[in-house]
Amino acid sequence: MKRLFVHLIFIFCLLLVAFFGLGPVLMADGSLSERMLTLGVVSILFLGLGWLYRYYPECY
Repeated sequence: MKRLFVHLIFIFCLLLVAFFGLGPVLMADGSLSERMLTLGVVSILFLGLGWLYRYYPECY
């Protein structure tokens, strides 16, 4: 049961990053440098969550 809860937390976090992170990258009316900065931050967040999910001991 705890394992399912951990999976749901990570799925929820990934959905939040996707919704609030990729939306401004794709639909922003700002400059290209602002979009690229946002894309970099979102990519780092996705990689960090993916790494944390991969190496979190409760997921096995």
